[in-house]
Amino acid sequence: MIRNEAEYKEAVERLQQEAARLRESQAKLKQMDLSKEEIKRVMDPIRTFHEQLHEEVASYERLKRGEFDELSNFEGVGRLLVALRIAQGVTQRELAERLGVHESQVSRNERNEYHGLSLERANRILEALGVELRTSVATLEKAGGKREVASSRG
Repeated sequence: MIRNEAEYKEAVERLQQEAARLRESQAKLKQMDLSKEEIKRVMDPIRTFHEQLHEEVASYERLKRGEFDELSNFEGVGRLLVALRIAQGVTQRELAERLGVHESQVSRNERNEYHGLSLERANRILEALGVELRTSVATLEKAGGKREVASSRG
């Protein structure tokens, strides 16, 4: 996951380099008179890496626009907190200042996707970002086929 502008710029530059590498590799393999299957076998790992990097860049760009994935049972709450910071245009340093901690702590927490995060700490981060998290609760399908839904603000 790309967490800041420096990582984003580095990833975009690397993506451009990888695109050139893909083209060069493809051309060299064709010159070697290999079969399509042989070329595919050699190129697949390079393409896979390129596609992963492209998706990370696209994901960061979506976060900057404020587009988020849904959260289920608090799974991914750490990624959501990182995404909210990015969408707010807040740097790790600025968040650290708002929380009264060192920037390295925010960096470490984000790198670990806030593993072991308490609800109290999550709430402090949300407040520091000026964000209100709203939840809805849906029970699993019951024998009668109905779902119960309740909403909460917090």
